[in-house]
Amino acid sequence: MTHLVFFCGHAGTGKTTLAKRLFPRLMRATGEPFCLLDKDTLYGGYSAAAMGALTGDPNDRDSPLFLQHLRDPEYRALIDTARENLELGVSVAVVAPLSREVRDGRLFDRQWLGIGDTVTIRVVWVQVTEDVAHARIVARGNPNDAYKLAHWDEYRQRRFVPSGDQCRDLLRFDNSAPSNEAYDELLARLVSS
Repeated sequence: MTHLVFFCGHAGTGKTTLAKRLFPRLMRATGEPFCLLDKDTLYGGYSAAAMGALTGDPNDRDSPLFLQHLRDPEYRALIDTARENLELGVSVAVVAPLSREVRDGRLFDRQWLGIGDTVTIRVVWVQVTEDVAHARIVARGNPNDAYKLAHWDEYRQRRFVPSGDQCRDLLRFDNSAPSNEAYDELLARLVSS
């Protein structure tokens, strides 16, 4: 059996940091080989080149142009890459916002993911308050965040907070200042049957 673990949430929540912290522990706990697929690592260079050619701004990855034409193909390729690894018997940890996919319940839709019943799916929704996220985004100084920061009121309207049935299978994780016990509890939930 293989595992497909998603670390999702908005910018500044610490998705990548959390995934990297838990990564070696996931491999030990499951006894499975894992690969880490971070959307920014896989597609950041390509997106920068495409947006630079289209708009002259390689860091523009939140504008309507990017969201309408490049976002979905990036996410589809990310899911397809995860599926290929799973087919080879390698478990996968995916790091990406995936807010639309969480909202629409797609990350639990085996047909949409293209995976069978032998894959264990876990979706972690990494969250912090908007103020904490904003402060982290400013502090990291990543040029990819420039559009987001310049249009914060517009961006914050897109910040999706799962509720109701959307939360049923989500593992919500407050990443503001988690304790060691919080990490241990999350790991236990990720590997439970």
